[in-house]
Amino acid sequence: MSKVNHPYSEELKAVASEVIDSGRYLFGPKVLEFETKLKSYLNSKHVVGVGNGLDALRLIFLAYIEKGDLKKGDEVLIPANTFVATILSIIHAGLIPKLIEPSLDTYNLDLNQLESKIGPKTKAIVLVHLYGRACWDDELLFLAEKNKLKIVEDNAQAFGAEWKGIKTGVLGHAAAFSFFPTKILGALGDAGAIATKDEELADIIQKLSNYGAGKKNHLSYKGFNSRMDELQAAFLMVKMKYVDQENQYRRILADAYLSHIQTPVIVLPIIDRPKTNTLHVWHLFVIRSPKRDDLRDFLLKNGIETQIHYPIPPHQQEAFFEFSHLSLSITEKIHREVISLPLDPSITLDEVKFVADHINNFTA
Repeated sequence: MSKVNHPYSEELKAVASEVIDSGRYLFGPKVLEFETKLKSYLNSKHVVGVGNGLDALRLIFLAYIEKGDLKKGDEVLIPANTFVATILSIIHAGLIPKLIEPSLDTYNLDLNQLESKIGPKTKAIVLVHLYGRACWDDELLFLAEKNKLKIVEDNAQAFGAEWKGIKTGVLGHAAAFSFFPTKILGALGDAGAIATKDEELADIIQKLSNYGAGKKNHLSYKGFNSRMDELQAAFLMVKMKYVDQENQYRRILADAYLSHIQTPVIVLPIIDRPKTNTLHVWHLFVIRSPKRDDLRDFLLKNGIETQIHYPIPPHQQEAFFEFSHLSLSITEKIHREVISLPLDPSITLDEVKFVADHINNFTA
């Protein structure tokens, strides 16, 4: 990550020095300032900084339970091919994840089958904006209102993405953000945030993240410790100044991949920007190949490192034995075939073309 952070290294050092000299490392002005800036960026009514992205999701569900909108044992619809943190947050809150197949075109939750999966115990939907692509539909809020469902956005991979001019993170009822260092807006450690229109929910989340205390030594809830610190807030404010510019560069790199990779053995991402007026932020550039492992080996021999997000589908993880009976063919196909190509603000267009040329030369 040093290459990604290098352009702002002097600014990052300066704000680190400022925080160190201030003597305020928790409960200081930087976190409040970051929350205000993020609230303005998203056009959200409330933002709460927390310790990490998993806690952000978990706190949303726990706060809904404390508020009385959810209760333990309620069912939450969730894409089957998400990162495990999304599922863990639901289980940790005492709720039941119901895994739904994604679309093979978008890798996001297949919204066309969503209504048919709503049962009497279904009380919430988690939409994961996977790989930086907005997962939304104009009918979703109507569907949620009709069935009295909460819509929670997992926005860990899509900071700055938009749907028809509205930022992801304010489309549903509440949203979780991760600022893990490799994310689009990444801290120099771990941090997360929650955005919501619901003032009562935000107040409960704020208390739950600080042991359940509204004021010192007075507990309103049985909470836990998940607080953003002053250093991470300061670092995030430096990097946030450049995030839209970097997202635009990510789109340029992605367009270069899309135009230069021309081989029938590769399935490229399908882009529908003109149709939906969405802004994809390309946290990851993910292609598919039935010869994925051969392709990775071929690229590595030519000096190109790739990643797999993610190699094992959640329902086949040992920890999630309760889902092991499920047969999810689309999810399994995605996890078996996906490969993430290099894409971040430190990559050049020439490097993208270099990767694309080698992919074009790959013969399975």
